[in-house]
Amino acid sequence: MFSLEDGDFLVKSARKTIEEYLKTGKVPEIDHNKRYDKKQGVFVTIESFPEKRLRGCIGYPYPVMPLFKAMQDAAVSAASFDPRFTPLQSNDLDKVVIELSILTEPELLQVKRPDDYLSRIEIGKHGLIVKRGPFSGLLLPQVAVEQKWNARQFLENSCWKASLPQDMWMDPNTEVYRFEAQIFAEEKPNGRVVEKTLFTSQKRN
Repeated sequence: MFSLEDGDFLVKSARKTIEEYLKTGKVPEIDHNKRYDKKQGVFVTIESFPEKRLRGCIGYPYPVMPLFKAMQDAAVSAASFDPRFTPLQSNDLDKVVIELSILTEPELLQVKRPDDYLSRIEIGKHGLIVKRGPFSGLLLPQVAVEQKWNARQFLENSCWKASLPQDMWMDPNTEVYRFEAQIFAEEKPNGRVVEKTLFTSQKRN
């Protein structure tokens, strides 16, 4: 678990990284505590403010590189290389907020029958990864809360994110992983950083 002080530093470092990259095309070197060099999954989400429309979201679901480096790479990619959106410009930075999700390592769910997934997924706590062959889709925990999905809808939309039929989670050859995330976000552009607590709704149906 990371403290609010940790989250504040990491979110502000993500903003500083984006700002410097947009100005110079280079990723800045930022002095940081060595505990941020432990390998960990992380996502950086950029939203317009105050509309809260998505402007970019890129990350690393698995602990493949040190957290701080992964954060900087994800921040640059979310700002400039998310194929769903036009790249940010420097004058956009005062119109967006930065959100950082630090992930636990994804856990493969083993079930006897597909409906058992419904009792293993807690909305507001778990994010999902669905894999089938070369196809893979990830949705962060906050997405299910924002969309008011139940566990079944969360699974269906994770399949859709993976470009699979929405009922593919019921196929025994499909892998379903869950993970948790600690989420820190700016309240307003370059403003106070808070830790987000997600509302937890029903697990089933």
